Amino acid sequence: MTDLETRELRYFVAVAEELHFGRAAVRLGIAQPPLSRAIRQLEQRLGVQLFERDRRGAALTDAGRVLLREAPAALDAVAAAARRTRRAGSPTRPLVLVTKAGASHELLQRLLDAVEHEPGAAPVEVLLCEVGEQAGTLRSGRADVALMHRPFDDLAGFDTEDLHVEGQIALLPAGHPLAAREQLTLAEVRDVPGLPIARWPRLDGSYPDGPGPEVRTQSQLAQLVALGRTLLVIPASSRAWQWPDHVAVPVIDAPDVTTVLAWPPNSHSPAVASLVRSAARLHAAALPTPPGYRPPSAPPEPAATGPGAARRGAGSRG
Repeated sequence: MTDLETRELRYFVAVAEELHFGRAAVRLGIAQPPLSRAIRQLEQRLGVQLFERDRRGAALTDAGRVLLREAPAALDAVAAAARRTRRAGSPTRPLVLVTKAGASHELLQRLLDAVEHEPGAAPVEVLLCEVGEQAGTLRSGRADVALMHRPFDDLAGFDTEDLHVEGQIALLPAGHPLAAREQLTLAEVRDVPGLPIARWPRLDGSYPDGPGPEVRTQSQLAQLVALGRTLLVIPASSRAWQWPDHVAVPVIDAPDVTTVLAWPPNSHSPAVASLVRSAARLHAAALPTPPGYRPPSAPPEPAATGPGAARRGAGSRG
């Protein structure tokens, strides 16, 4: 079996992305000769040629393209393992919970309050992120747990605990005629003259086709809605960041959104287990009822002995 060193993989990725040994050496902060030797040694140990070389630079071979697809994930996994190990070695460290800014605000507040009353629970540090960033933050080891939303977020491979289910609203400029309606349908909000639906990035970072503006942050969206340039259909609880220039109208046939607590699989962290137990005891019906909100039919079952006893989110996609 051929063991790969992280140093070799970092060197390889730099050359593969630059397609030039000199530029890769500058990027890595090393001289070019040891970089070239390291790549040749890697090729010899793997028994394949990774690059076609000439005076102008380098080009990936088929084998090199395969390694370029695999290497970043391997490096990320090693970095995540190092972060989790360092965090586990600090018994007084806070538990880091990542969540999208402005989402599930009432639920988050209740969860933090519940944790404070859990005997021996670790303090919780809240890390706010933009849309779709929770999964990457959790996989990288920069956070221990995440509040995420099905079907929008990438839950693949995580253990999860469902917290509550809600409907969606259309966020509209206050002066728009539709803002006076008590409820809307998806058909009505998808075809509003002069007010196209804003487009969020997909999980791969690309944007769906359409006339609406491309948005990546809550602040971008908030200002564009206030200016009368766009609207958006979002979970009802996300209206926590609503401006006075916005109006939220329930969209009665929009798919339900489930807020879940997610964490890396096979976690043995007592702090994560404590947080999951606190989350499992929360009942969404106790939350203030925003427009479009529907409580679940039954509260989630408490985790038995730790976070791994809860439902697994493997295969779920946002």
